[in-house]
Amino acid sequence: MPKVGMVSLGCPKNLVDSEVMLGILAQQGYELTPHPDQAEIIIVNTCAFIAPAKQESINTILEMAEYKKFGAARKLVVAGCLVERYRQEILEQIPEVDHVIGTNELESVLAACQGANRSAGMNRAPEPYLYHEFTPRVLSTPGYSAYLKIAEGCDHPCTFCVIPQMRGAFRSRRFASVIHEAENLARQGVREITIVGQDTTSYGEDLGIREGLPSLLRELGKIQDVVWVRFLYCYPNRVTDALIAAVAETPKVAKYFDIPLQHSSSSVLKLMKRGSNGRQFLHMLEKIRAAIPGVALRSSFIVGFPGETEDDFKALRDFVAAAEFDHLGVFLYSNEETSRSFDLPNQVPASVARRRQKQLMALQRKISKRNLRKFVGKSLPVLVEGRSEETDLLYQGRTERQAPGIDGCVLINDIVGPAPEPGDFRWATITEAGDYDLVARLDSDAFVERRPSAIRPQAPGALVQIQPALTVSPV
Repeated sequence: MPKVGMVSLGCPKNLVDSEVMLGILAQQGYELTPHPDQAEIIIVNTCAFIAPAKQESINTILEMAEYKKFGAARKLVVAGCLVERYRQEILEQIPEVDHVIGTNELESVLAACQGANRSAGMNRAPEPYLYHEFTPRVLSTPGYSAYLKIAEGCDHPCTFCVIPQMRGAFRSRRFASVIHEAENLARQGVREITIVGQDTTSYGEDLGIREGLPSLLRELGKIQDVVWVRFLYCYPNRVTDALIAAVAETPKVAKYFDIPLQHSSSSVLKLMKRGSNGRQFLHMLEKIRAAIPGVALRSSFIVGFPGETEDDFKALRDFVAAAEFDHLGVFLYSNEETSRSFDLPNQVPASVARRRQKQLMALQRKISKRNLRKFVGKSLPVLVEGRSEETDLLYQGRTERQAPGIDGCVLINDIVGPAPEPGDFRWATITEAGDYDLVARLDSDAFVERRPSAIRPQAPGALVQIQPALTVSPV
């Protein structure tokens, strides 16, 4: 069978889609390779949320197209969000692309690789897609950690966002399906599960499940071999008392909230069609902190939204100073042509938006460093991920307060006892604090016992990595 390589761009939700497509192909006997020069079929799963993501997707497509000239590649398949927005343009303007796959067409990856016409499926709208516990999936994350997508699409009316156009209406997976997949992941050696979806806090509403996410977290917390469960992408007005209680009362659920607030000025939030204001947000954060001492809080904001004045930005800056987030992302507004904010008046110059971004991140850097200093001298459980990305002289890991791929890390420069393996949970004593990272001494005691036979180390590289000996099974 032909060798297939995959480049997965964008968010963890997109990565799950990539893993599903690879699972479908592996189940049919296709060989998976991390080397683009050896791949006979290359799939690029794209992101198209904002302008930089679109440009990265286009650049990657063109880069992979070169392997059709100078490598082994005979076919180039483009999938994902860029296809949903620019299907016809891709087919017309990039002739090297042999087939396109939209976000609801993941199962057509087999036909695409088998030689279907490049325009197949263009004239019919596919049914909304949701994978399930019996869908084959190949994990590309380290063997001890995996993402679990519990829903697809979004119903929120945010004016800056085009996700509903690309992903469709919100739809939840069945409760039992999610639990069964999590149990299967745990049997494969996964110890950390990160729940994702466009809005995880709306989970179950479309199925008539009351307080779906809190119920799900409590049930996932009962799975024996799982150590940490975390969830990302909370919509602020869906952070209920029941959700806070579920996090507080379920030991295996990470004491961590990711709540993208986007802004704090009531006038800007009104233009964004999100509502609320900074005062209400602070009240919500205070409630979380009171119920869960030591909780880690993450948020993200958009600067340069049309109509954002200096007073609006000052309100945002004051809010961030008062909120003291542990982790924060600040993004420049991207004026997407199909978004409802595209034609809003009073567009903010790019230079002004960049200045505001720098100022906000400079403020957050000070807050982060001040927050991290509180941990110096404390002993915390750390998930060891392997050698540091910066140097082989250090190991790298994460605490419960740090989500994979988006937050800081723990750099380990001293080890007591045996050298760690990727996937080990060990106690670590924090010795130093930087702006975003911690430095620690790894202690000899394990936080939980490890089962070496179940752990699969991550292989580095740009293409999704597959261990040749991996047995593909539904998860």
